[in-house]
Amino acid sequence: MARRLSRLYPIMDQGVLKRHGLDAGRFAEELKAAGVELLQYRNKAGSPQEVLRVAAVIRDVVGDEKCRLILNDRADLTVLARWGGVHVGQNDLLPEDARRVVGEERWVGISTHTEEHVRMAELSCADYVAVGPVFATGTKLDAEPVIGLAGVQLARGLTKKLIVAIGGITRTNARSVIEAGADSVAVISALVAEGESVEKVARDFLDVLR
Repeated sequence: MARRLSRLYPIMDQGVLKRHGLDAGRFAEELKAAGVELLQYRNKAGSPQEVLRVAAVIRDVVGDEKCRLILNDRADLTVLARWGGVHVGQNDLLPEDARRVVGEERWVGISTHTEEHVRMAELSCADYVAVGPVFATGTKLDAEPVIGLAGVQLARGLTKKLIVAIGGITRTNARSVIEAGADSVAVISALVAEGESVEKVARDFLDVLR
């Protein structure tokens, strides 16, 4: 069965939540209220116990029927948390190994940063390919070189798989990323805006991306 990606791919990053003093459950509630259909939780520093605890909170709030829940890095915890997919990086499990852990029904996504990465991802069992950073981003301290809209266009020509673009994407530039060939845009820090609710920001993104 063909996979379908929502145009908005919110990523709840534990570091961003902590930096802004935000509660994961409340954050998930606002995203649900906005109508998101896809959500990733990323926690690079937390213990497996913490990841599973927060994953359970998010699943209780959002569910995994109308909203596909994707866990970053950990295929084993994805199964334990009863989430809908796992996203792996270049230094994590290969997509094929992740697939063996999570099964055929769950999604497997992979991050790419170079032309060669995209070519390899196209040959893999991954359901979607993340490309970026499209624009400069402050979320990751070890961010790869910016690929720009031209990089998104290049990736579109290299793979028939669904493309998620990530890195520095805002309400102002999101539409241009879709027009460059991405199927979906991943948003992390731009979900948090001074004086605006997460729900309002997410709704704005959804409106821009229609």
